[in-house]
Amino acid sequence: MARAALTEHEIASFREQICNAATRLFAEYGYAGVTLRGIAAEVGCSPMTPYRYFTDKQAIFTAVRAAAFTRFADALRVTPNIDAEQQLSAMGSAYVRFALDEPHAYRIMFELDQAPEHDDPDLRAGEGSAWGQLRKTVVRCIDAGIVEGDADHLAHYYWAALHGAVSLHLAGKLQLGLSLDEIVSPLLRAVVDGTRPKTRPRPQGDSR
Repeated sequence: MARAALTEHEIASFREQICNAATRLFAEYGYAGVTLRGIAAEVGCSPMTPYRYFTDKQAIFTAVRAAAFTRFADALRVTPNIDAEQQLSAMGSAYVRFALDEPHAYRIMFELDQAPEHDDPDLRAGEGSAWGQLRKTVVRCIDAGIVEGDADHLAHYYWAALHGAVSLHLAGKLQLGLSLDEIVSPLLRAVVDGTRPKTRPRPQGDSR
């Protein structure tokens, strides 16, 4: 008797199981250190079963990253019903919470040793949405006169500051007297203070 066709729910459920197992393995061993056989063993299925749901290891890796970026973007959607600077601070806190709640996903999202680039629309959409949340808040701060400068440059400054602190924490390197909780808010505040509008000096002879 032929095997009954899987329902869409069953397919989605097992794909999720595969991605959950792969997330931990990729985070721990890197892309090159993971095999489909290893993912299958982690899930508890036969070595050939993952091929029924994904074409290859790269497809699993791409799906894992796409899902992680989508969740990350959702986490960064903080309430707009606060002033712009408070929203930027709240987004910084949300950024850190995501990284601490999902360290494996965070490492995979920003791991340097990636698989070959794969132009997947879901991955691009997730990356774009996450970046868009940060950039939109920066634009709001610029429009409110809180900071000045190019929105893309400023968004990169804030992102780099947060990512640096989080990465040091996840790597266990914040061991010099201050914890992640102690430095995140002052760090972001320092970056914001450094990008506030400058008071222009008056021309010589202007006594106003």
